[in-house]
Amino acid sequence: MNPSTVTAEFLESLTKASQKIRTAFNQQVSAHGLTYPRARTLFYLAKKQNITQSELASVLELEQATMVRLLDRMAENGLIKRQADVKDRRTNLIVLTPHGEEQAALVESIAADLRSQIFANIDPFELRCSIALLERISANVTELSDIHVPA
Repeated sequence: MNPSTVTAEFLESLTKASQKIRTAFNQQVSAHGLTYPRARTLFYLAKKQNITQSELASVLELEQATMVRLLDRMAENGLIKRQADVKDRRTNLIVLTPHGEEQAALVESIAADLRSQIFANIDPFELRCSIALLERISANVTELSDIHVPA
């Protein structure tokens, strides 16, 4: 098999696996009344609170307008609150409420169960090799984006 065919098959398999994982996660969180974007936001905020809206949008790769609407709905549902940043009064920090912390714990539990099922019959050595491969691919992609194409 030529290298071009193998790389195309790899990327196709990676894309399919990613889509299936996202779909499975979405089905699980939807059963608990959460949307995929809300679950991702809760998941991230559980790890790093007191983050600005802009930082959160960047990490989650969402447009600012989309992030504002998402956070507005999450605030209306009592999942988050916005607090003024003592270092910069023009900026709000996003903080989980107690209800948001409960929902974030639920999302983490769902994610842990899903990971357990997904990787049930996979050797940890294979996973480490796969992680190393994906990190090299990611570095190559980063190098591509660092290349400036002349106008």
